[in-house]
Amino acid sequence: MAKKKASRSKKKSTRKAPARKGARKKTTRKKKGATGDLIISKSRTKAMASLNVSSDFYGALDEKVREMITMAEHRATENRRATLRPQDL
Repeated sequence: MAKKKASRSKKKSTRKAPARKGARKKTTRKKKGATGDLIISKSRTKAMASLNVSSDFYGALDEKVREMITMAEHRATENRRATLRPQDL
């Protein structure tokens, strides 16, 4: 007589298949100096001021800081340096 092979029943997996990830949207990098990005920190500025700070103040302060950096860069390049130093302000 032929021996019967013991049939093992495979357990069905109860796990769900991982969800497919759709195509990711490409994110664009913001240009350096974009208007939405502030150089200054709002929280530190507010902590430094003894008065209330309006929301318009941060933009104006940021504009002044950018101007100062631009002028410092100009002065440093005139002096043939690639590093900004305190005396450039």
